[in-house]
Amino acid sequence: MKSSERSFARRIDLTSLQLFVAVCELGSIGRAAEREFIAASAVSKRLSDLETAVDTALLYRHSRGVTLTPAGESLLHHARTVLFGLERMQGELSEYADGVRGHVRMHANISAIFQFLPEDLGAFAREHSQIKIDLQEHLSSDVLHAVQEGAADLGICNIGMANGGGTLELQSRPYRADNLVLVVPRAHDLSALDAINFEEVLDWDIVGLHANSSISLAMRAAAAAAGRPLRQRIQVTGLDAMCRMIDNGLGVGLLPDRAFALMRGVGNLQAIPLTDAWAHRELRVVARDFDALPVTARLLVEHLSPRPEPPSAQPAPDTKIQSPT
Repeated sequence: MKSSERSFARRIDLTSLQLFVAVCELGSIGRAAEREFIAASAVSKRLSDLETAVDTALLYRHSRGVTLTPAGESLLHHARTVLFGLERMQGELSEYADGVRGHVRMHANISAIFQFLPEDLGAFAREHSQIKIDLQEHLSSDVLHAVQEGAADLGICNIGMANGGGTLELQSRPYRADNLVLVVPRAHDLSALDAINFEEVLDWDIVGLHANSSISLAMRAAAAAAGRPLRQRIQVTGLDAMCRMIDNGLGVGLLPDRAFALMRGVGNLQAIPLTDAWAHRELRVVARDFDALPVTARLLVEHLSPRPEPPSAQPAPDTKIQSPT
């Protein structure tokens, strides 16, 4: 490290960074002081010292609170990365103290968690009993944000509809694939069909997932392309709740094929394959840099890698994706 870099590092106080992030999140020095149990004047002094240390203004102060300058936006991103790194260091060291050799933080969407991860993570845990996995369910877009910001080491999601076109790159590798099917009651008018195009589904009320889920985003895009309204009357947060709504005549819905197979006991329902190209989806593992991951995370990535398949059926190779800002 150069002497100028060492000098800069010594001028940056971690407590001041924490208070800066709190002020940015709450938009007010006073509210941040209340949350952090510190006097507002002390917070203001810390922020002034931080601006002196970086030699530029970080906040616009006005009667309604504060807003970030361009330099403040940049520092907020880096401050969160530093603080997440410290939390990760503390967590890993505490796990070592408890006899656990490491842990991996993972965020994944509901399709991956419901269809594939229970078996895959269960097998990994049996092989590596001293590695702890912290798994959280999020929407695909939020999974990408978490990996980008350092809140998760790994993410698993459908990146096609979640990609927000940001400027920071994430790496991705293939994990699994699924196909969306239309789920209807067995007595429904469509139940006798062998396959269906999504445009035909637009004639019916639809039970959907969260508005920002990858399935909902894909349905909205397809409806817009067809110039038709999407009659999504009911939104739920779980696949089992969706099936129960459909079983009780409240609409039809789209589910991943394996998820429907795992829930065959939920109602008297029928699955009809979709013929649309977008109904075939790839779930991918994402990370900032696979080579820079801790050994424990790299072991998990290797475990999650798909088994060799015939060349015509292999998923797309490693790629870089643009993560949302």
